[in-house]
Amino acid sequence: MRIWLTGGNGQVGYELRRSLALLGEVQAPGRDACDLQDPDAIRRAVREWQPDVIVNPAAYTAVDKAESDSAGAEAVNVRAPAVLAEEAERLGAMLVHFSTDYVFDGTQTQPYTEDDTTNPQGVYGATKLAGEVAVQAACSRHLILRTSWVVGAHGGNFLKTMLRLAGQRASLNVVADQTGAPTSADLLADLTALLVREASRAPTAFPYGLYHATAAGATTWHAYAQHVVARAAKAGRALAAGPQDIHPISTDQYPTPARRPANSQLDTGKLSRTFGLRLPSWQDGVDRVLDHVLRNPS
Repeated sequence: MRIWLTGGNGQVGYELRRSLALLGEVQAPGRDACDLQDPDAIRRAVREWQPDVIVNPAAYTAVDKAESDSAGAEAVNVRAPAVLAEEAERLGAMLVHFSTDYVFDGTQTQPYTEDDTTNPQGVYGATKLAGEVAVQAACSRHLILRTSWVVGAHGGNFLKTMLRLAGQRASLNVVADQTGAPTSADLLADLTALLVREASRAPTAFPYGLYHATAAGATTWHAYAQHVVARAAKAGRALAAGPQDIHPISTDQYPTPARRPANSQLDTGKLSRTFGLRLPSWQDGVDRVLDHVLRNPS
């Protein structure tokens, strides 16, 4: 199996290089070899490699910057997936594309299903939704995985930020009125490899489509930060702030250029029913990432 992977140095892409290598030959070109803002470069790279599977975790994820750089976000989040979908269809290849909870406005109280109405509140969410639509329109063998609050051992993320700040400051203020499921990059990578393997065994019978894929359970950014700091302190990390020094604040008290969904919970029932999978808790993934970070301080 020949696999073409975007964003191989990102949080999820880094883990995908590991998990997908078990299935076949993986090519993960860097930006210098394939600029995702250049549709012609994408086409040339894909046609040269002739993959059986294209996996696209790459995205313009600077949520606040996207508000003032809609052109950059659109290039990576809409046009690039559209080109990848067209090329996958031309090759008869499978396309795995990752999306986000930001396609929803976050106003409903229960977890969102794949059938719930989308209503992105910012440029990032709007471009990710448009990317989904482009993939669905152009590629018959598409698998779109919406996820949330990604955390990985490689790259920057909320966990590492909280660990760093707790080492520097005696107290922290963290938003407590946004809810979601921190989802580890290695979980997403292993899930992707499993689904790609299943599709390769029965490509015409595989249930392609859109699925929500997050770790089980839910928390707030505030409780998430407390969990990280408490576990790090228990492991012996010297910190200036303990979990009791992390104070809850509202979203209104921490204004940002882009609006965040208050409810980022995604219902993963469709994924579980279709593939017979039970995804682990968010704590499992967070603890695994944190243990790695604590063992390998940068």
